[in-house]
Amino acid sequence: QLVESGGGMVESGGSLRLSCKASGFTFSRYDMTWVRQAPGKGPEWVSTINIGASGTHYTESVKGRFTISRDDAKNTLYLQMNSLKPEDTALYHCARGSSWISGGYHDPGRDYWGQGTQVTVSS
Repeated sequence: QLVESGGGMVESGGSLRLSCKASGFTFSRYDMTWVRQAPGKGPEWVSTINIGASGTHYTESVKGRFTISRDDAKNTLYLQMNSLKPEDTALYHCARGSSWISGGYHDPGRDYWGQGTQVTVSS
């Protein structure tokens, strides 16, 4: 089970820190991923962190603004989001695992998502 928290409404330029508490599986043995879905749009891969935090990966639009991290002792995944923009408005899901296809990371699929936490950025 994955339970996200930390979403909310902020002004453009603001910051939020999302958390995802995992249970029911051995968290430390999995890559973990953040995916977002804006209203009326398909899911968008945002970021993946590899096992042991050995690597972190971001979609181009969030590079330099978002930071993914994990605390394996707490079974928790994080996403620090700074310099938020209105186009970051979406429902953010954490996902167990990762999907590497054709040289890039992708959404692992909604079967692996939590219920999500809403992020709304006003201009």
